[in-house]
Formats: sequence, C-alpha cells, structure tokens
Amino acid sequence: MTAHRVAVVVPEDITLFELGVAAEVFGLRRPEMGLDWYDVRICTAAPGQVSAMGLLDAVVQHGPEAIDWAQTVVVPQCDTLERPAAPEVLEAIRRAYRRGARLVSYCSGAFVLAAAGVLDGRRATTHWKFTRRLVRDYPRVQVDPDVLYVDDGQVLTSAGTAAGIDLSLHIVRQDYGAKAARHISRTMVVAPHREGGQAQFVMTPVPPSSEEPDGITQTMEYALTHLEEDLDLESMARRAYMSTRHFSRRFREVSGTTPMRWLLHQRLSRARELLEDTNLSIDTIAAQTGFGSTVTLRQRFAKHLYTSPSAYRKAFRARVSPRLRQAAPSGPPAAATPGRGRARASDLRSAG
Repeated sequence: MTAHRVAVVVPEDITLFELGVAAEVFGLRRPEMGLDWYDVRICTAAPGQVSAMGLLDAVVQHGPEAIDWAQTVVVPQCDTLERPAAPEVLEAIRRAYRRGARLVSYCSGAFVLAAAGVLDGRRATTHWKFTRRLVRDYPRVQVDPDVLYVDDGQVLTSAGTAAGIDLSLHIVRQDYGAKAARHISRTMVVAPHREGGQAQFVMTPVPPSSEEPDGITQTMEYALTHLEEDLDLESMARRAYMSTRHFSRRFREVSGTTPMRWLLHQRLSRARELLEDTNLSIDTIAAQTGFGSTVTLRQRFAKHLYTSPSAYRKAFRARVSPRLRQAAPSGPPAAATPGRGRARASDLRSAG
C-alpha cells in the first residue's frame, strides 16, 4: 500500500494549535485502524530553527521540496497578513496546484493560498476576524464568512482555530470514510463535531453517563442502537422522563443542537457507513437507519449531502478503493528524499 503524502507548511513563527491539529489528525500513527495512514512532512521556507509563539524553539528539517513531494498540502497559518508566505513557498504551492494536488488551509492560511493565486474565482473562508481583510486584499476570492469550512474541490479552506479540526475530519471522511472520521473524532474527544461547507449540521458525541445523570445520555445511547425505530420528540422525552419542552432545552445544552436534528445526523452518518462498508440494498439501509423508505432516504441525502445514496456509494468506492487497495493516489512520484517516513519527532524537534 502507498500512504497519501501530506506536507504541512509552517512559517518561522508557528501557532501551536493549528499545527497541532494537522499533526494530530494526519501525522499520528493509528495502528488500531488497520489502515495505511498518511505520510506527513512538516516544512518551511528555509529549513532550520523556528519559534512557536515565543514558547519554544524547534527545528524543521524540510523545505519547499516537501510541497513538490506532497499530494495534499496543508497551510495552518500565514506568516503575516501583509506577507503571507515566502516567495519560494508561494511558487511551490502554485506548482502543486497546477499538478492537481489538494490544497488545504486553516484560519489565516487562506491568505497564503490567496497570495499564490489559487483561490481566484473560488469560494473560501477564513477566521471571522480576517474575512473583511481577505475581501479587501484579494477581491477575486469569493469569501464566505458564515461557514466553518468550504470544500471547493481541489482547494479547501476553514474558518478559525477549531474549525480546522472540522475540515481535517471532513478530509479523513473523504479519504477513508465516515467510520474512520468518527473514530478520529472520538479519540480527539471533539464535541461538538460540525460538518461544514454546503451541508452543515451538528453532530455531538454522546457524553459519559456520569456527566449527565438526568436521562439525556441514556436516551442518546438508546437512539444510537435503535435507529430503525420510529423515534420522535415525544418518545425520546418519555424515555428521559421529561416533558418535551424540558427535554428539548436540556438536550440542546448537552449536544448543542435539537433532538431531531441530532437524530437526523446519526441516521445519515449510519447510512453513509453502511453504504461504504456493506453491499446492503438501499431499501435495507433505509429500513435499518429509520428512514422508513428509499424515497425518504433519497430526499434526506439530496437535501443535506447534495447527492443520492447510490451515487454516494459509487463515488466513495471509486475515490477510496484505489487508495486502500494498493493503488497510489494520483499525483507525481515522490521526490527522492533520504529518510522518508511518517511524521516524526525529527521533523519538528525541540532545539532548546
């Protein structure tokens, strides 16, 4: 198998959170999943010592050649808004774009992609503090200030800080499926996890029962294992021994969304997993996930995912199967660089 190659591009002054998101999602080894995970390199304009918010110094071993090597390029932040990145980094990003590499930015990293010209004519987002500046400095970019992230095909951008997690999990879902993305979100204890872009809704993991003694957790756990049942607000409230009004209020406090919106997401998520992992018929999947009929399942997919169940299954298998079945993703061959491997401490190690 061939791991998908990811370059994470950092400036001389690193923000730890955004870099940590990329390292956690893409760079951390995950043998329990039984998948050939991402091969990650951290790079900068001039390899050597960098600073992390003045809190520590570190050494980055790779330069812009890692961008030429990568099939996905992640830009967690810009250098400054006035000078988003070094010229050699911008040129390497342009080369990556021309050869079809996937380009990803978190937060202010959108300014790097914009400065490289790869956002011209595309929808994009950034931290809400910077959206007006992005519009002003790069008028060809179609800035959307109201979403967590934008998936515009080859180029994906996220809003500030935690939205980078949402976008990263979205990418994992594209590459390895809903089950893998759910596993990563659980290990990261992400709450809530938001699926952004054109189809945006909230999905909150079930909180530990000890943290929520009034029945909300028990009701959520029951619903997750009985999605095929005719669950509605009244029946869920009865199971929690609450009035519908009190149940709705408490449910929102715990999950960040309404009971029926949460339930819809769980059903859609389970349907996606069954489409990805089984050969069950659409009728059977509709029944097992509580949609009742193929027509209803198709309507929900069309409204929230902008596709049909059959098209989703076909597209997922066409996209993922070659990667997981020993065919490398499209893109140029890896550059001959000694010591190639997964993300290592040597890529970003303390220098003092």
